[in-house]
Order: sequence, then C-alpha cells, then structure tokens
Amino acid sequence: MIKVAPSLLSADFANLQKDIERAQAADWLHVDVMDGMFVSNISIGVPVVKSVRKITDKFLDVHLMIEKPSRYIEAFANAGADLISIHLEADMPPGIQDALRIMDEKKVKKGIVLRPITSAEAVLPYIKDIDLILVMTVEPGFGGQAFMKDQLPKIKQIRKYIDEFNPNCHLEVDGGVDANTAPLVVEAGADVLVAGNAVYGSDDVEKAIEFFKNVGQK
Repeated sequence: MIKVAPSLLSADFANLQKDIERAQAADWLHVDVMDGMFVSNISIGVPVVKSVRKITDKFLDVHLMIEKPSRYIEAFANAGADLISIHLEADMPPGIQDALRIMDEKKVKKGIVLRPITSAEAVLPYIKDIDLILVMTVEPGFGGQAFMKDQLPKIKQIRKYIDEFNPNCHLEVDGGVDANTAPLVVEAGADVLVAGNAVYGSDDVEKAIEFFKNVGQK
C-alpha cells in the first residue's frame, strides 16, 4: 500500500494541532522547510518542528529546501525529525556527503531531493546509502502548483535504479499530487505521496488520505 504524507505547508497554522489530528489516517507528516535563499519563499524552522514533535508521534518527514543543509541537520534531528531530505542542488557534493554523514551520526533516516531540472542519474553516487529519494514534480518553494508530467520518465528511471541498487529505498513524489496525478506517479514507481492541497483542501481529510493510500490497488 502507498504511504501518504500530507504536507503541513497546506495546513492551517493557526490550528496546526487540529489539522495534524485530522490527518491521523496518514502514514507520515511532510514538513517543508524553506530559507528564502534556496527557494524564494520562507516557511518554518526548527521551533515549529520541535512543537509538532510534542503533539504527534507520526513519522516526521522533514524536507529541507535550504542552502548548505549540513549546517542544520543536527538541529532538525534534535527537534524530532525522523527523516531529513536535502536537495542535491543545495550544495557541492562534499557538502551533501557531510550532511548525510551527520544524519548517520544523529540516527535519522536519510533522503535526497531532485528539482525538476536535475536528471535521474544524479542519484547514483548516493543511492546505496540512503532511505528515500524525493522527486519534485513542481518547482520547489510554493504549494498549489500544477503537476509537471515531464517528470514521469525521471520517476520511472529512478525506480529502476532503486530496484537495482537499493530495493529498501522509498521513492517519494511531491508537487501537484491529486486524484488525477497520483495514479500516474504510482504507476511510474512512487511509493510515498506528498499531498498538500489535495488533503487539507478536501472536505473530508480522512477520505482523501484513504484514496491516496489505495491508488494503484487492483
């Protein structure tokens, strides 16, 4: 069954605890962290992750859209992240390796992220040692963008790499995932779906989550 990770970026931050409770049917919670530099938007930071950790035992999937992420891995791990994913475009390869090393030291699961412009082959130096690959199907930085279908071949190629080199690695997709696009990304090989507006914009959050969990089921 597909894992569903509602994006808290689409939650009501004035009623964040309530919206987290509304998503109890979800497997994970996806936390988008933006620094205003790697992407033009600014979202949340360590204090919010720490607060979220206090009110839920859900698996916290923390997506860092920040420059030179190695500077903040320890802080987010200490705040309660279960998995931290970093953009390959956010630093030079030695900096990416350093960030992954710190994740190992802090015993959090490790993820890497690809912007739409980044090729599938970019995962190969890291794939044997990580727990998740996240493919962005929109440009990172803002919620509510249209799904980019030209990313489907990339998802398929990364699924082939995962099956060959690290079958335990998750393949997550984030960006424009809804009732129409979810079947496409699952068919391409994704097993974790990040959905923001499609979950929190729904009249029935639990029903929306259950729909995504069962995408691709015969």
